[in-house]
Amino acid sequence: MTSLDSVLDKDGVRLTVDDAVATVTLTNPAKRNAQSPALWRALAEAGRALPGSVRVVVLRGEGKSFSAGLDRQAFAPEGFDGEPSFLDMARGSEADLDATIAEYQEAFTWWRRNDIVSIAAVQGHAIGAGFQLALACDLRIVAEDVQFAMRETSLGLVPDLTGTHPLVNLVGYARALEICATGRFVHAEEAERTGLANLVVPADQLDAAGGDLAAALLAAPRDAVVETKALLSGALSRTYEEQRTAERAAQGRRLRDLAGLAD
Repeated sequence: MTSLDSVLDKDGVRLTVDDAVATVTLTNPAKRNAQSPALWRALAEAGRALPGSVRVVVLRGEGKSFSAGLDRQAFAPEGFDGEPSFLDMARGSEADLDATIAEYQEAFTWWRRNDIVSIAAVQGHAIGAGFQLALACDLRIVAEDVQFAMRETSLGLVPDLTGTHPLVNLVGYARALEICATGRFVHAEEAERTGLANLVVPADQLDAAGGDLAAALLAAPRDAVVETKALLSGALSRTYEEQRTAERAAQGRRLRDLAGLAD
């Protein structure tokens, strides 16, 4: 790929590639990058379109807000053109409803693949689906004006776009419950203190900070980063002894590879 090669640009999502770094940009600042099923399909397509050379993916939003969440048109009786409305979904079978939500979730699942490291660069509002999209990434750099909020419960719904698992892992059950049940805002200082954010920077330094972190992640050999990410991402589901075993197996693979003895 040549520098800044545009791979995809549709439905409010643009994917560009610069050697080992891909950038996914939400491109509807006039609507604060509000999300829709079409945008979710474009995000899923961006994941499938990543070249094998990509090691780091930076997710960003144009304008003053990262993403204000689900487009309010979703709550209108007619919904989005060509899409099932919430009312239509509720009237359908349980299996159809489950399949529809599973399709929407595909936009949020690929960011934690072991072969890439994903960074969300978040400014302004990241509400509901916007918060969950930021949580879908491995790492988060936030601007000083960031405002996270999980508003689904306040609307009589639940967060269903994969955000609950990383939220609990990052801040713990009690704080996650309080954040979701109250729908309150989480600002930059709390986000950094509780582990939601890896770094807080002034808004005008957000893109540069994302680029610096991407460059730092590229400094280590790819296979070592892939193995380390797999070890860490699976640690919470393993016992201490199981994690020790996984570490030995991973190190054995790395040593054999470095010695030229890999299978």
